[in-house]
Amino acid sequence: MAEGDGSERGVVRGRNDGIDFFVNDLITIAIVAGVVIAAFFILLQKGYLRRLADYVRETKEELKKCSWPTWEELKGSTVVVMISILLLGLFTVGIDFVIAMLVNAMTRI
Repeated sequence: MAEGDGSERGVVRGRNDGIDFFVNDLITIAIVAGVVIAAFFILLQKGYLRRLADYVRETKEELKKCSWPTWEELKGSTVVVMISILLLGLFTVGIDFVIAMLVNAMTRI
């Protein structure tokens, strides 16, 4: 094998390799599509899709009945949550620091 002819890696490719890969990909896609279609018809036949559609419809109706916060209420609640998270984080860091100091003091004894 001569250098530079592409065969130094031990892979020699023919002209039809690209076509073979393309056909293999098409076969794989066809099999997956067939399985998905079969699953769809099985679910349709057993009534699961009807139940899912009913669930989505009922959920939309229930969400129309909800009272949503105003923009100002939402901003206020967001600030409260952010401050709470900051305080909880500072508390956790403080407790961690105190415990680390206690452990260091105990290990020096």
